[in-house]
Amino acid sequence: MPRQLGDLEDAVMTRVWQWNRPVTVREVLEDLQQERSIAYTTVMTVMDNLHQKGWVRREVDGRAYRYTAVSTRAAYSAALMNEAWSRSDNPAAALVAFFGMMSAEQREALRDAMRIVRPDLPGASGPPTREAADEVADEGTREAADEPTDEQAGDPVDGAGPESGR
Repeated sequence: MPRQLGDLEDAVMTRVWQWNRPVTVREVLEDLQQERSIAYTTVMTVMDNLHQKGWVRREVDGRAYRYTAVSTRAAYSAALMNEAWSRSDNPAAALVAFFGMMSAEQREALRDAMRIVRPDLPGASGPPTREAADEVADEGTREAADEPTDEQAGDPVDGAGPESGR
């Protein structure tokens, strides 16, 4: 099961996910320094830790590494939600409480997602909004790009992020 990222890990991964390309420690450092004072070695250690935990893979580029996300932020978020839900002693009540916390925008996103995943469900009539369909399609494309190749078979890729304990 995935472990929630720490604050600095999340700040680093946010950049890796947003940029959606291989990044260097230097690039992440320079962007982080716009918000906080931070040392190169700190960012390097965090990115190495993220690699060891399976959140990013890395490739040598000259004398540095380029890091790439193993899965998407959406997959990470979904895995955290699933883990929290599975720990509930009353999953139905947990869902009711969760849905009760949602904003109108989040409820609409949920309806759009349900129309995409299960168009046969009652109340799911009508197509999802164009934005929702495009976002899901884009997410699927990014997920497919993250599938391991034979030489990466040792990388922990499961579509939902690393499991805790790594």
